[in-house]
Amino acid sequence: MWWLKEVWVIDPSQNLSAPRDVLVKGGQVLEMSSALTEEEVLELAQGEQVETIDGRGKFIFPGLIDVHTHLREPGQEEKEDILSGSRAAVRGGFTTILAMANTQPVIDNRALVEFVRLQGERAGYAHVLPIGTVTKGMQGGELAEMVDMKAGGAAAFSDDGKNIQNAEVMRLALEYAKLTGLPIISHCEDKDLAGEGQMRRGMASARMGLKGIPASAESVIVARDLLLAEETGGKLHLAHISTTESVDLIRQAKARGVNVSAEVNPHHLIFCEEELSITDTALKVNPPLGSRRDRESLIEGLRDGTLDMIATDHAPHTQSEKARPFAEAPFGIASLETALSAVWQYLVLSGRLSLDRVIEAWSVSPAKRFGLPGGSLKPGAPADMVLFDPDYSEVIDSAQLVSKARNTPFLGKTLQGFPVMVWVEGRLVQRNRSVI
Repeated sequence: MWWLKEVWVIDPSQNLSAPRDVLVKGGQVLEMSSALTEEEVLELAQGEQVETIDGRGKFIFPGLIDVHTHLREPGQEEKEDILSGSRAAVRGGFTTILAMANTQPVIDNRALVEFVRLQGERAGYAHVLPIGTVTKGMQGGELAEMVDMKAGGAAAFSDDGKNIQNAEVMRLALEYAKLTGLPIISHCEDKDLAGEGQMRRGMASARMGLKGIPASAESVIVARDLLLAEETGGKLHLAHISTTESVDLIRQAKARGVNVSAEVNPHHLIFCEEELSITDTALKVNPPLGSRRDRESLIEGLRDGTLDMIATDHAPHTQSEKARPFAEAPFGIASLETALSAVWQYLVLSGRLSLDRVIEAWSVSPAKRFGLPGGSLKPGAPADMVLFDPDYSEVIDSAQLVSKARNTPFLGKTLQGFPVMVWVEGRLVQRNRSVI
């Protein structure tokens, strides 16, 4: 049994932001009170050993839920596997992660869905929930057996990494997925507009002499998929939104009652195209970093609820891949271990976002939208929890990372504010920044 004393609880599911004592027993939150005595705790323990944690100066909040993680297993385990990815997750404060389907082979059938789910259970760290493909082989043509994949444990469906270019296939997918109650996650990118672009088209791409991807490559597909969701009544989730135009379109669609949710990645909230360098591929991502105006629109969209949630888009690559010239290096940041700390340092401490909104967007909203356990510290809820020390600082050192990947823009930099203890169903899995 755990007794967290005088810790500041942030639980948007209860509209709670206040100091409390928190008791955890049997894998669940047992009680939350502003004044627990030792006698009361021992009575509730019923003979079970009690470990007491001094929570003064720290926050406790529901475990983060990342709805957009690439774990690379099966097929590319040299970049990441389910064990290393789930260890990285709990080190970063994530107790549930949704694993994208663009592995090798892609997760387009029930057997592979069950493989990913069972590998996550065997790992024993974060909950690993597989995402199945929308189309067979991620070829954008014939629909995959979504109902069967849901029965195997799929949490959503996406061809992320490839946009479904055929609008009729996307319309049918939204119709078919209604049988499952699960969302279709759209990777919004018109491949003809994007072409062979390496970064956002604009002054920075011209300066660097690289082919650019116009903002419209995203917003055109956002507009299309919003109209299809409106027509079908399907459940749509838009991945990694990055442009002002996309935020405006989503805001308008929500006002019309379209069944849509959207996510934004930490790197799009923190960085912009001006910070790219031809000699550093760490910030080469897809969708590419946008303008300052885009970044401001994304922050405002997250603040006002147009963008429902934050998601890492953790995209691990080998060091040799990221060491290639900018035009040849793959897109992606490995971010599970640094995402929360980066958001705290760059956005919360600066006053751009409140911690309450961050936790709502990274825990409560994903749980509600995807129908997942977690997202709350109400008594009786699973004890998926994060103890966060706002004053703890750490130099991001490749030797300390537990992910196999090192492609992070924070390598060698000092970040402040980290999870120092993490529980999954009441079981301690990370303590003092070490995964247990």
